[in-house]
Amino acid sequence: MGEQRQTSGNGGEQAALWNGASGQAWVEHQGLLDNMFRPLEAQLVQAAGNAAAQRILDVGCGTGSTTLALARHIGVEGHCTGIDISAPMLAAARTRAQREGIDASFVHADAQEHAFAPASFDLIVSRLGVMFFDDPVLAFANLRWAATSDATLHCIAWRSAAENPFMTTAERAAAPLLPGLPPRRPGAPGQFAFGDRERVLSILQASGWDDIDIVPTDVTCTLPEPALAGYLSRLGPVGLALQGADATTRARVIDIVRAAFAPYVQGDTVRYTAACWTITARATATASPIARDRDHA
Repeated sequence: MGEQRQTSGNGGEQAALWNGASGQAWVEHQGLLDNMFRPLEAQLVQAAGNAAAQRILDVGCGTGSTTLALARHIGVEGHCTGIDISAPMLAAARTRAQREGIDASFVHADAQEHAFAPASFDLIVSRLGVMFFDDPVLAFANLRWAATSDATLHCIAWRSAAENPFMTTAERAAAPLLPGLPPRRPGAPGQFAFGDRERVLSILQASGWDDIDIVPTDVTCTLPEPALAGYLSRLGPVGLALQGADATTRARVIDIVRAAFAPYVQGDTVRYTAACWTITARATATASPIARDRDHA
């Protein structure tokens, strides 16, 4: 729950999920989620400033908050592009950009397979959006293909489920009433797929990135307590399961799950620690042969 997703083939499963009910739920809760993850967004805006970036790609951009924040930061001299697999979320992103008069681009595609022009971006970022590829080596090789020489990669990804108990509170509490909840599969595409630092390192090395640095980052995130019931009942595995539940089961699950979040409630605020990796790398060598060979196949 609360996970930011990415563009991933995964046999069409991700496309169906994020172009359907889950994507719509994110659109409906975009303000809440954007405020909750604002500290992570601020880190990426700072990275853009440090890199003096002018052409930025935001991977798994969702409803566009980070893309637009980056575009505001670099101004008219640069350009930001967001890419995501979710049509409803991108529609919301485009509406926001038009409303604010921001000239950002949004691409409805899978970043793992999209035919980027080579050397298109001098900074590639993601706010919790790179853990959902079904072939992460191919995906990061494709992003490497899209990077200019000496471009920077700066991504934020969740660490392990054990280090993020807030994110699994709902499914643990709801499991007795919702036995069909999908299990978390270690290493599979999903919120905690990048929990193992060594796995992330091997993915980036195999996909052609250099100067790789993966460091733990703990960030305090908050949401208003009155929004908690809607958050837990609409988002994540429990929210998805509740869409097909009868009214009695739904009410019981919401009551039980809401009580399980009590340790995180401080007055009118829900507060938790997001245990993440800050992942940085640089494109210093020849563009990835994996992506190059695929592009010219």
